[in-house]
Amino acid sequence: MDISRFTDYRQKVVENCSKVIVGKTDTITLVLTCFICSGHVLLEDVPGTGKTMLLRAFAKTIGGEFKRIQFTPDLLPSDLTGINFYNQQKGAFEFRKGPLFSNIILADEINRATPRTQSSLLEAMEERQISTDGVTTRLEEPFMVMATQNPVESYGTFPLPEAQTDRFFMRLSLGYMSRDEELSVIARRSTQAIVEKLPCVVTPEETTYLKEHFGDVKVSSVVADYLMNIIERTRGESRFVTGVSTRGAIALYKAAQVTAAFNGRDYVLPEDIRYVAPHVLTHRIVAGGVSRSGEVAAFMEKLIREVPVPLEVLTEDTPC
Repeated sequence: MDISRFTDYRQKVVENCSKVIVGKTDTITLVLTCFICSGHVLLEDVPGTGKTMLLRAFAKTIGGEFKRIQFTPDLLPSDLTGINFYNQQKGAFEFRKGPLFSNIILADEINRATPRTQSSLLEAMEERQISTDGVTTRLEEPFMVMATQNPVESYGTFPLPEAQTDRFFMRLSLGYMSRDEELSVIARRSTQAIVEKLPCVVTPEETTYLKEHFGDVKVSSVVADYLMNIIERTRGESRFVTGVSTRGAIALYKAAQVTAAFNGRDYVLPEDIRYVAPHVLTHRIVAGGVSRSGEVAAFMEKLIREVPVPLEVLTEDTPC
């Protein structure tokens, strides 16, 4: 495995996206981590922080067919998957593909659609396929759903159920920029114009190499035990109604491998796990008596800090 290909890939993507979204290199890197792991991103933040622009810039940077879907209460499942319509000229039914038949899907304000429409995403997200009228069609790779939602305004929204939030690899938040960064954004030309002219900086071959080889990053038995200690701690925590699922444990394992590779290493350190764990695990738990995601995140970060970190890790250990 050529680890330099990971670091070069990350640098090119982050630098290109940073032309649009200023001062958010960590968030861009985490979105890229989800993409390499074939996961999906839920970007949750207040309006106007650049959620949609970040995802559009990322899609332009990595290439592939991009579709944006504005979720509304009247959106139907067939509006996403496609429909069979009768062609009078040919005298036969034809399938008209919906926007889900693309590489990068931006599901804007996903919590404004009804649960029926939200659930139509599940098969595509998990199985990489779409079933319509009894016919199943495989989706082309790469395939990634990047969804946004506003956590503050609840009027006219339908909260995502736990079964669907667990399908998202990470839940991220942009937050506000610093004063100087925001001043530079205000003074520059239109962000929309910058996105439109943004070039694709990586090739499909580079993307395929990273997706196929990140699993070669070694995880020692000591680091794997540390990862499982965090997972088991969430399941035994009295403040949590449910802990992290096995799907969440697998996601944390993969995210740590990609994080290590992006940092120029072919082995995982406990610091890699601590870095990605809040983003991978927080949305997968249900905290009793706590409704705000910020409070749940604070509980989760405190729990991670309480789990003892291995003082010494032998990178030559046999990976799990």
